[in-house]
Amino acid sequence: MIASIQGQVVHQGRDHLIVLVGGIGLRVMVPRTVFDLIDGPGHTIRLATHLDVKEDSLTLYGFVDDAERELFELLNTISGVGPRLALNILSTLSAGQLRASIAQGDSQILTRVPGIGKKKAEKIAFDLKDKLPVTGPPELAGLYDVDSDVLDALVALGYSIVEAQAAVQSIPRDAPDDLEERVRLALSYFT
Repeated sequence: MIASIQGQVVHQGRDHLIVLVGGIGLRVMVPRTVFDLIDGPGHTIRLATHLDVKEDSLTLYGFVDDAERELFELLNTISGVGPRLALNILSTLSAGQLRASIAQGDSQILTRVPGIGKKKAEKIAFDLKDKLPVTGPPELAGLYDVDSDVLDALVALGYSIVEAQAAVQSIPRDAPDDLEERVRLALSYFT
């Protein structure tokens, strides 16, 4: 198994990177959190990885750290959640948001993920409840609520849920918790 890789990013796709390792270009499927680490091609990166072996393919998934990889692997143990959906979950929600929502018994946040409806969200939350360790303090509830409100505001303005999620994810992590400011920053994504 390939536990980690380190190399130079030579290409950045929508959901993957090509990382040059020892003269070999590896296609690595990554969540959006990885894109926050790099400035584009030419950047050297280290990724914790998971190799998914299927009968007809080998797919390498890369993550910011071991904890994110373990969460991905945990999501894969849930019936009906494959690697692609697990990657979508980690691209839409931070590990802290996911842990906090599961700890609070709130499956609604999972419906933000493309491909997850209410029933599947409830099933994932139920299956994760006993498996997902809640380490450290959960993320601030205010930040969770503000981002939810920003998402609702963008959808009310006519943006699709996927567009609204992408805009919310583009808000800088150090942005203030003020709803109006976060909506303004999210709207700047579309310009």
